[in-house]
Amino acid sequence: MGSPSNQQVSAIAPASTRSPVQAQERDRALSRWRRRWNGLSLLWRVFAVNAAVFVIATAILAWTPVTVHRIATPRELVILSIGLVLMLAFDLILLRRAFGPLRRLAMTMGAVDPAQPGRRAESLEGAGAEVLALASALNAMLDRLEGERRESGRRVLAAQERERTRIARELHDEVGQTLTAIALRAQRAARRAESTDEALADIADTALRSLEDVRRIGRELRPEALDDLGLVNALIALCARVDRQRGLRVSRDLDWHLPELSPEVELVIYRAAQEALTNVLRHANATKVLVTLKSRDRQVVLSVSDDGSGMRNGAGEGGLRGMQERAMVIGAELEIRPGARRGTEIVLRVPISGESWAPR
Repeated sequence: MGSPSNQQVSAIAPASTRSPVQAQERDRALSRWRRRWNGLSLLWRVFAVNAAVFVIATAILAWTPVTVHRIATPRELVILSIGLVLMLAFDLILLRRAFGPLRRLAMTMGAVDPAQPGRRAESLEGAGAEVLALASALNAMLDRLEGERRESGRRVLAAQERERTRIARELHDEVGQTLTAIALRAQRAARRAESTDEALADIADTALRSLEDVRRIGRELRPEALDDLGLVNALIALCARVDRQRGLRVSRDLDWHLPELSPEVELVIYRAAQEALTNVLRHANATKVLVTLKSRDRQVVLSVSDDGSGMRNGAGEGGLRGMQERAMVIGAELEIRPGARRGTEIVLRVPISGESWAPR
């Protein structure tokens, strides 16, 4: 018969061998519980937290030797107040834990800086299904915004390079050749003593044409009439320049009583009209075009409609994209649609705030 110490060791040994197995089972059960909890939506988490608080409060009232008279005594009121405070504090702690992932997601959204791309909502441990869906939607939105910003930057750079190329080509082909012609004629006039007056007059005419080319290029870069005379007069001057070119007849219907517009809005409206008329000249094969500018329903509406063959696929795509980007900058809406009978109509709707709605 063994000694008592040996019996105790034999009795304790099975328990020690079972403890790691029990610990693993306990860990697996805890892991399953956490997965179920993480799979719950935020609604059910809040419900579970409040239900746990109410159950605990009910158990305390049922199993503690605390009695409350029909009219509570001061001592009972103190006990009930302490219980209420403890219950609310416990509820706050549990709710703070349940809403923790949502708070971390809100901090991530507030920390997003457009100047420092790449920040995303990280994996939110313990977050519910709604918070995970919101984080995924936020990351997808940031991806789209950063992609659009990069694409917009590329388009801006490409537009700047196209504009520089156009200006350089016009300066070389028109102004440069004209100035070269002036220099050659001046050299010939210097060699010949006769007919000097006629040669000088010819040189003067050529110089004036060159000056007009420089002014035209300057107007295309920045319309002087828009700064000096206002939007309506600038549109009148624009229509007058385009009128009769390539057999195109330009009509206009412009409202003189427009609400006060910022310089940025006036420039976008003018550029939209300029680009629309340029597209009509180049691509529409039209004979008539109507330019209207009206103020109605708290909007300033620009419309350019022609009787041409319509926009062909890819025709004027760069200019139309430029108009859309300018419209987005001022919060305007650009619509390109078929004309009432034929051709194309381009409509720009600029919303006007209440303070600016009063006509001039």
